[in-house]
Amino acid sequence: MLLSQQDVLKLGMGAGNETVVAEFTLEGFSGLDQRLQPFLSLILLLIYLTTVTRNTTIIFLVCVDHRLQTPMYFFISNLAFLEIWFTSSTTIKLLVILSSGRRTIPFSSCFAQSYFYFALGCTEFALLVVMSFDRYIAICQPLHYAAIMKQQLCTHVVVATWVISFTLSSYRLVLLSKLTFCGPNKIQHFFCDNSPLFKLSCSDTSLLWKADSILISFALLGSLCLILVSYVRIFHCILHMPSASGRKKAFATCSSHLTALAIIYGSCIVLYAQPSERVSLETNTVVALLNTVLYPFLNPFIYSFRNKTVKLALKEALGRAKIWLFPQS
Repeated sequence: MLLSQQDVLKLGMGAGNETVVAEFTLEGFSGLDQRLQPFLSLILLLIYLTTVTRNTTIIFLVCVDHRLQTPMYFFISNLAFLEIWFTSSTTIKLLVILSSGRRTIPFSSCFAQSYFYFALGCTEFALLVVMSFDRYIAICQPLHYAAIMKQQLCTHVVVATWVISFTLSSYRLVLLSKLTFCGPNKIQHFFCDNSPLFKLSCSDTSLLWKADSILISFALLGSLCLILVSYVRIFHCILHMPSASGRKKAFATCSSHLTALAIIYGSCIVLYAQPSERVSLETNTVVALLNTVLYPFLNPFIYSFRNKTVKLALKEALGRAKIWLFPQS
């Protein structure tokens, strides 16, 4: 909404004909037929609940099953935990918009959503780099794997990715809080993304654009380069394996990681690695949905539920739960 001129004068935030924005309106899917919105809302709700359930199941299985308490599944469980929060940061508000039509979002909520979206995204890129390094050690240096990938090192690395990513992203919250928004207040997206949000400010946003560009380049392109280096060396090792069965097994181990990488990096490059003027609103919305809704939904299946060990652990866990819930008399 827009504050009245009287309220603005009371707050000392404007003068004359100037008004100050008190909240934003998310315009994403505003052109969608209202009769379709409840159906889309139901689909998104089912996807969201499935995403949370699947990722929570992975975390639970890694915690209770000793066969899954390895560095690889330790990283996957951390990724699952991250995905729950990442998809929640945008999907919950989107569900509110589609189900109730309430498109407004307060300043503080919008800035917090923007911060957590990018902080969690940076953390995910860092975790993907760590996971690619883990695959490199497992495939190219299998005899040294246990000595290198110790539990203490894995824990320290994961904690570092979270702390560094959230610390580096904190600049966004500081700079956003210093901006002035005089109207209009309509964000052409379904969440508080950077480009449409910056364009609404009547302050000088050049510093924020530069800082954002540097962070995105560092997080997106920097992590992608490190991952590509790891996989070039992995493929070199695989091609020099003497056993055909060994090469097949190694490729199968990497295939899930590569599938996830193609989805996440492909969508983020479309969204953030090119000028926003070249990306239409419709394309931006669809790709953002792929990034924030579909990718977290597919991740548990890509990384875990195709694995025989995970399937066995899940089957045994369900069997124990059945016995506990329905004990035989």
